[in-house]
Amino acid sequence: MTEIAMATSLFITGLKLRLPFSDSGWRMGIRLAFPAMVLTVAGITLLFHLITGLSWPLSLAFGAIVAPTDPVLASLISVNDANDDDSMRVSLSSEAGMNDGTALPVLMLAMALLAAKTDFSAGLLLHWALKDILWALFGGLGIGFGMGRGVVRLAARVRSAHQDVAPNDFFALALIALSYAAAQSVDASGFLAAFAAGVGLRRAEVRVVNRHPPEELAEEEHYPPAEVLVNPNRRHTLGKGGLATAVGLVVGDALSFGDTVERLFAAAIVVALGISLAHHWDPQGLVLAAILFVVIRPLAVWLATLGTRTPPLRRLMIGWLGIRGIGSVNYIAYAFSHGLAGKDAEHMVNMALTLIVASVIVHGITVTPLLNWRQARQTARQEHEGDR
Repeated sequence: MTEIAMATSLFITGLKLRLPFSDSGWRMGIRLAFPAMVLTVAGITLLFHLITGLSWPLSLAFGAIVAPTDPVLASLISVNDANDDDSMRVSLSSEAGMNDGTALPVLMLAMALLAAKTDFSAGLLLHWALKDILWALFGGLGIGFGMGRGVVRLAARVRSAHQDVAPNDFFALALIALSYAAAQSVDASGFLAAFAAGVGLRRAEVRVVNRHPPEELAEEEHYPPAEVLVNPNRRHTLGKGGLATAVGLVVGDALSFGDTVERLFAAAIVVALGISLAHHWDPQGLVLAAILFVVIRPLAVWLATLGTRTPPLRRLMIGWLGIRGIGSVNYIAYAFSHGLAGKDAEHMVNMALTLIVASVIVHGITVTPLLNWRQARQTARQEHEGDR
């Protein structure tokens, strides 16, 4: 269930990111997903080891589990749609889409150390770096992006050629499953492939609309997302210039179906998490949560964004808005299915589950007031500049 929810959410997140890769939001997302994530994992690993006295591999596993931000429960702080160009939202969305490229390899290293019961060695680190980091990262992104871009162009041309305007809700599920399974079958990252498939689909949409704009928008300088051109309440015809409409139908179906699947699975998993917490509560998890939320994550973000022109207030808000959730639950399930066992492991997982629930509650309560306050500041600044 967590795999389906994660893959679907990552795909939808990638599909909503329409800004070019040169945008500052993408660059910030890369800093958050890689340098900031490494610092966060290191900080929480050290803290966990000092507080609990458990082994370094188990501490490393804990750091990898609770460090990444969640793409499923972060709907309030992620991009709303393909027209959303808010830099902070783009940064947080792209971070959530890519941080599996950092956190999951660390968890895999921790599991390898726990299984082998040996210390670091040059051979182990080299194999991990080449296979679990470089190949998993670039292989997953390449496979997903290529499939997303290629499949949507094929689907749009087939629709246009056959004048097919019927809804196809299962297109998104098929593309997610295909990209995820293809990446996993060659030991690349399935989650990164699902995210990249959404990004690739969006890149194909931009390319088609720019090359084949509808007649009524031919004189426009900038074209809206293809799904905006499609009215779901009326029947369309795919005549001259209908390729953009065909892409709009494909993207619209993917967004609608993906959002529905994501919400259904997210609700079910959160309910299950809440029920299970009664048997897995650990007060130490609250201590770790407080230090992670208030110190480690904000400090890691601040250090990773040094040298950028990002305003200090936005850097602080990004540091705070790092909700944990279903992704971390998926990592717990991954660890147990790959040999995690024992009383120490159960103790670690109890603390992780407590921290996850604390994040869902604390960040869930604070995100709306913070975003409203930020919007009010932006509005006041725009009005002040307009009065000059």
